[in-house]
Amino acid sequence: MTERYLKTGTTTVGIKCKDGIVLAADKRAGGGIIVDKRAQKVYQITNNIALTMAGVASDAQLITKLIGAELRLMEIRKEKPVTVKEAANLLSGIVYQNIRKMSTIPGISHFLLGGKDNTGFHIFDIYPDGSLSECKDFLSSGSGSVMAYGVLETLFIQDMTIQEGIQLAVKCLNAAIQRDMNSGDGIDVMTITEQGVKKVVTKEFTQKVTL
Repeated sequence: MTERYLKTGTTTVGIKCKDGIVLAADKRAGGGIIVDKRAQKVYQITNNIALTMAGVASDAQLITKLIGAELRLMEIRKEKPVTVKEAANLLSGIVYQNIRKMSTIPGISHFLLGGKDNTGFHIFDIYPDGSLSECKDFLSSGSGSVMAYGVLETLFIQDMTIQEGIQLAVKCLNAAIQRDMNSGDGIDVMTITEQGVKKVVTKEFTQKVTL
């Protein structure tokens, strides 16, 4: 049973642009069998912060709900918006505790968190062991990240616009979907700009043959 739960996969991408952040992911969920073709893997958690998830679906979904609730409480207590670094530090702490709990199903979860605060735009990598690092250009996670990184390393340029970032993210997901059997069925793309978080692309793919 444990091995079945470990067979999870996805492709998520985060790109830092001169005027914002792009976060994107495919829509397939499952391991040896596809259990959901419309899975959401990019979530808005505050007005100016969003994240992508990869890993064991139950853990990733629960942690996403927890971080959203905790950040709302922080904003109420502080009476001001949380910074992106505060959100990333809180999320990394939750992930750290999650993977170290006793369970028959390892709590593996990997997040890319991006957002805007009064210091600018930031994107963080929260690895499954709870480690945290800020990225200056781009990130990818999941089983399709190998293909995505190939595209990112080749086509990313510094100070690209948010529109160029969206196009690059879609190219990354297309490359991963073509070669990674655990990625597919559609894409979601969110942007974080001065206007806040916005879903700019959501598409589902059909693979039926008709005569």
